[in-house]
Amino acid sequence: MEIREYQPLDCEILAELFYNTVHTVNAKDYTKEQLDVWATGIVDLEKWNQSFEENYSLVATDGEVIIGFGDINKAGYLDRLFVHSDYQRKGIATAICNQLEQAIQGTIITYASISARPFFEKRGYRVIKEQQVERQGIFLTNFIMEKER
Repeated sequence: MEIREYQPLDCEILAELFYNTVHTVNAKDYTKEQLDVWATGIVDLEKWNQSFEENYSLVATDGEVIIGFGDINKAGYLDRLFVHSDYQRKGIATAICNQLEQAIQGTIITYASISARPFFEKRGYRVIKEQQVERQGIFLTNFIMEKER
């Protein structure tokens, strides 16, 4: 596995990885209806690319295959952290997260899914608040979590 900085050519692959990961990894914690509004399969690639370029964004690869990605902004908001369903529990999210966290001084905030909450708790994040996020009239539970650095 190698971790490198995001490149605009990655964007479409990351959108596909996001969709597939949400619909497989998160399926144990969310209904199909919730998964469908969370990851619709339609991503504004221009907006995603812009946000990846504005944030510190990393991509994990296995040879030529992209197997994970994550990004964090200058204020310490860890936005996305997703690992391909075939590469779960191999330390990829940990490796990406280690580098993202090292780029920030101060508190880091993330909105963790039910599925991701244990991962972040093991890293020393604590739940600030459980919340219901509404997408197209459907509610999804997630957790505002923070880590002091």
